[in-house]
Amino acid sequence: MNNNTILEGLHPLEIKLLLGLPQEESLTAAAIEAKLGYNTSQANQVLSWLAQKGLVREAARRTIVSYALTDLGKDYLEKGTPEELILNSLKNGPIYVSELAQKTGLEQKDAGSSFGQMSKKGFLYVTEDKHISTKAADEEIRAIFVTPKKVLLQRLSSSESIPEDELDNDARALASELGAKRGSARSPIKILEREAVTFAFAPEAAEIRSALQARGVTGDEIGALTPEILSSGEWKNRGFRSFNVGAPPARVIPGRKNAYVEFLDKLKDKLVSLGFEEFDGPMVESDFWNCDALFMPQSHPARDIHDVYYVKNPTHARKIAEPFLSRVAAAHENGWETGSLGWRYPFDRDFTRRLVLRSQGTGISAQTLTRARIPGKYFGVVRCFRYDKIDATHLADFYQTEGIILGEGVNLRTLLGLLKMFATEVAGATEVKFVPAYFPYTEPSVEVHIKHPQLGWFELGGSGIFRPEVTEPLGVTVPVLAWGLGIDRMALMALGLNDLRHLFSNDLEEVRLMRRS
Repeated sequence: MNNNTILEGLHPLEIKLLLGLPQEESLTAAAIEAKLGYNTSQANQVLSWLAQKGLVREAARRTIVSYALTDLGKDYLEKGTPEELILNSLKNGPIYVSELAQKTGLEQKDAGSSFGQMSKKGFLYVTEDKHISTKAADEEIRAIFVTPKKVLLQRLSSSESIPEDELDNDARALASELGAKRGSARSPIKILEREAVTFAFAPEAAEIRSALQARGVTGDEIGALTPEILSSGEWKNRGFRSFNVGAPPARVIPGRKNAYVEFLDKLKDKLVSLGFEEFDGPMVESDFWNCDALFMPQSHPARDIHDVYYVKNPTHARKIAEPFLSRVAAAHENGWETGSLGWRYPFDRDFTRRLVLRSQGTGISAQTLTRARIPGKYFGVVRCFRYDKIDATHLADFYQTEGIILGEGVNLRTLLGLLKMFATEVAGATEVKFVPAYFPYTEPSVEVHIKHPQLGWFELGGSGIFRPEVTEPLGVTVPVLAWGLGIDRMALMALGLNDLRHLFSNDLEEVRLMRRS
């Protein structure tokens, strides 16, 4: 950094210090406060600034130790020290060892420690019948164990802290013995340490000082032109601080919502504006609602679609609501009253109570069917969990938007229109296609795919019309459209990202720069 750059960047506090103290002066915060009238914060700050510019350097450093009372020390002053309380309890004669804590009001540990110190020096002892007795006069014991401590505590109570060099050798030794660094809950005295640094002007400071004097700079230049300065005419007799108008402004980082949270809120607002009602449910769900109510057989390859996390404790739900358990069990075994043959296996009612982290939100859609109005439209934005390999388009925990539409007039065309709305208006995709699919709980079934500019084609999720084996055991006899789409994947398009993991980044700069949908 050259001299011109340094001169242009000097703060008035730095200028006044450079001009106000001689080159050979030792610089400490206390000296600057006394001679220039700076406050402590200003003195420390100006030394830091000048050190960064190479105009002052560290000349010496020493540790200053001081002592202060803790809350326990204040209690000792008010109620008495442990040694004092023990001696007070012995005024009327010996007491049993077992009564010491009770008689003194001390904790057993503190009472035992103080008694041990006094007995170790031969002033207290325990008789054969377990009494505590004294071997010296009360005044003699107090002079050794009580008075010095009380005098020290009283001295420390007179100020926030006392430097060690203001205490005599005995008081200093006692303070060190009773104290703990930063203050312990069990110590009456807190030991404080701070670094006292002395600086000296660097040789370069003399050149800068001369340059300031040559320019006539004093540090009292006007930094802001105010109406008062103009009306008083003060500006005529004072110079003005120079400013670098080419310097970049300070970066302003306003508070705002996380871009992905904002995206989710917009999705919810859109669906509500279309007449949908929002639903939600627990993240820990029974296998019944997560799979069985959706007509997914308990032992079937279709179950592999949802590689779930099982809950270790508790392992099972207490019960499954009736009549839904019996109806769903019958639908699996023989089709119940749906006209289906079912899956033709004995339904395991204990297996169905197993608890899992929900692997899909469709289980909440199934629960909503039990209380839904007809016609009706419902949706949820739910967190789901599956054991999966993490990559740019797969996460082990992710958001889905789930929904159902119930009514006599709904059909596949209605569903395709809704899916296209999600793909184009929510995700912002320009290329969309529908692909036939298979799910145990819908027929027909369809997947919606979109094309990402970098990642290419990928699936948003599945959908279809619920089979009667799903709806009728839950009390619904009209057609029900259902979908479960990956909102995280929609956000990739809408927010201009190439990796799902960026949605949940802990890099604040990355989050700040994430574009808004």
